[in-house]
Amino acid sequence: MATYNKRGYKAPKPKDVLDSDNEFEEVLADGDSTTEEVFNTLDETANKTEEWVARNQKTIISVVIGIAVVALAYVFYNRMIAEPKQDEAFNAVFKAQTYFDEAFAGQEVNDSLLNLGLKGAEGKLGFEGVINEFGGTDAANVSSYYAGMSYLHLGEFKKAIQSLESFTTDDEILQAAAYGGIADALAETKKYDEAVSYYNKAAKVDANEYSTPRYLLKAAKILALTGKKAEANKLFEEIKADYESSREAQNIDGFIEMTK
Repeated sequence: MATYNKRGYKAPKPKDVLDSDNEFEEVLADGDSTTEEVFNTLDETANKTEEWVARNQKTIISVVIGIAVVALAYVFYNRMIAEPKQDEAFNAVFKAQTYFDEAFAGQEVNDSLLNLGLKGAEGKLGFEGVINEFGGTDAANVSSYYAGMSYLHLGEFKKAIQSLESFTTDDEILQAAAYGGIADALAETKKYDEAVSYYNKAAKVDANEYSTPRYLLKAAKILALTGKKAEANKLFEEIKADYESSREAQNIDGFIEMTK
């Protein structure tokens, strides 16, 4: 009698399973398994990486330390140097701005107050001092605008151009004013073509009913005075068509007739 229930007995596997197991063992034995090859490759790569890290450990540590030092230096510079410098610069420019505002508060521009704003007074730096002492700060940039406008009204046109050209801003109104100031200074020095170019830039950077027709009219008048009637007429017509409610458009028909 067969002892099928004997402990340790295992039922025989079907033939196809046996064949499959044998084939699997043969593949492993021959080293032909793709999976095995992948694992072997990964092991080799890992070993090479470990070796490279071991060989270059000092270099890696140096690079990491270098990055950390640069990051810390950047944070230190901003918190301990740049930000306090900005604050100090704006404190210095505040008094100069006060002089500038007071200079234009009366019926006529007060040249003495403009000079105080430029040169400084009462132990405070003026716009010139802020530009020299705090170059690269926002306060120095703003000072370039105020200094440029001060020079313009004081008749120092070359200095006005230089200061206003160094001023940069994302504020379209201020940028238009700076371009207009440059144009005024260029016109005063009889650089008419450049003046017209800057008036046009001032008109376009912030198109509105107030400043745009004013700059267009200035450009058109220079064009008319320098014999460029066709170009002048085009600007006069633009003022009439696009800015008819502006002050500049009130007597524009006479300019249009004059330049036909």
